[in-house]
Amino acid sequence: MEIGAAGASTGRGARGAVTPARVTAADALGALRSGARLDTAIDRAALDLDARDRRWVVELVMGTLRRRAWLDAVLESRVRGGCVRLDPDVLDLLRAGLYQLLFMHSVPAYAAIAQTVELVKERHGIGASRLANAVLRRAERERDNLAPPVPADPLDAMSLEFSHPRWLVARWLARWGADATRALLAANNNEAHTIVRPFGVVAEQLESMLDSAGVAAHDIPLSPGSFALPHGVALAGLGAFQQGRCFVQDPAATLVVRYAAIPAPSTVLDLCAAPGGKSFELAQSVRTVIAADSVWTRLGRVADSRQRLDATNVWPVVSDARFPAFRPADAVLLDAPCTGTGTFRRHPDARWRLKTSDLAVMGAAQRSLLRAAAGVVKPGGLLIYSTCSLETEENDAQVETFLAEHPDFSLEPPPAGTVPDHTLDAGRLRVLPQVHGADGAFAARLRRKGA
Repeated sequence: MEIGAAGASTGRGARGAVTPARVTAADALGALRSGARLDTAIDRAALDLDARDRRWVVELVMGTLRRRAWLDAVLESRVRGGCVRLDPDVLDLLRAGLYQLLFMHSVPAYAAIAQTVELVKERHGIGASRLANAVLRRAERERDNLAPPVPADPLDAMSLEFSHPRWLVARWLARWGADATRALLAANNNEAHTIVRPFGVVAEQLESMLDSAGVAAHDIPLSPGSFALPHGVALAGLGAFQQGRCFVQDPAATLVVRYAAIPAPSTVLDLCAAPGGKSFELAQSVRTVIAADSVWTRLGRVADSRQRLDATNVWPVVSDARFPAFRPADAVLLDAPCTGTGTFRRHPDARWRLKTSDLAVMGAAQRSLLRAAAGVVKPGGLLIYSTCSLETEENDAQVETFLAEHPDFSLEPPPAGTVPDHTLDAGRLRVLPQVHGADGAFAARLRRKGA
């Protein structure tokens, strides 16, 4: 009998062999422990799955990561000796099993338990599987009273409730206060929609194509012309996507390009281009985009999208942004590598990977990249510095340091009406998840003095 949205992932075979989707989820979680990024880990692990089972894996892995601290607190009191005594892989399997049991309503309780126990047995033996069976069955019996005690410290309580590292919550509380921080943490735990932008067609044409395919997409007031796809829609199966009439881009990234306000005849260097969304947004309004990235495998995604979109004015080039070997251009976009704290809803793994020291490491790299980028901006040209971080050290502090060191550059806000006023802060673009309902983004538009 088939049970749930994806039989191979939920009910079918639950009392026998482990379903391929659960093996895939376990492999993806293992890859994350080894340092892989979430998208890469899932893509590599899910090569042989159909679209429906892949969506199920994404839901399980992302949900487990979003609720990790809370799940650990539930497990801590039900594992003799605490979670620290568990093999890291066993702990991940228990987290995923508990998430299925409590939050994935398409999964019957017996399937969540039996499949997790069998998977633990296959990977770690009978002893570990007995522990998993005892822990999950106890959780099932106590599911109405599972919530762990609320810590007395408000900071600890907020960290547990929203499953974020304590040090990050402390930073945000100090900057924004309790109400805004709670709103940000809640936004980070929401499932983000896939947002598509038209390419080579007007927004109305894209909307019509989506409607013809039975996709009830809704528009995004923050980014006119963008459409949010309903959860569960397979992007790759849409005719509009296959025919190169749209590409994926969060409204925050679209706003960075609009804020840049680069004149149409320009040649633009996008120095950290992969996966390419900003390059293709730029390509619709400027003459030429040189889409550079130092990693060929990442640049391959840009090349694939260029072919699908037939974006003939985008030129992918392998180049290290620290040493840009280009003639000075009309405009340079430096979408710098960063901690990504503005994209936790799409990358819940990042919150657990991030360390306090990463702010200093990233900050040093960003300063170096900004100095290098300045050298390939024509006199009178524009340098756009952007990140998807919320952190001051990576945003405003970088701009202030750069301007102090480069008196030939000045901050120049875009023309009035280019972006919504509520996304501007002292002439800089600032998009906040808890305010704007999009990913976080920052950008500064810097004009070089003429010759």
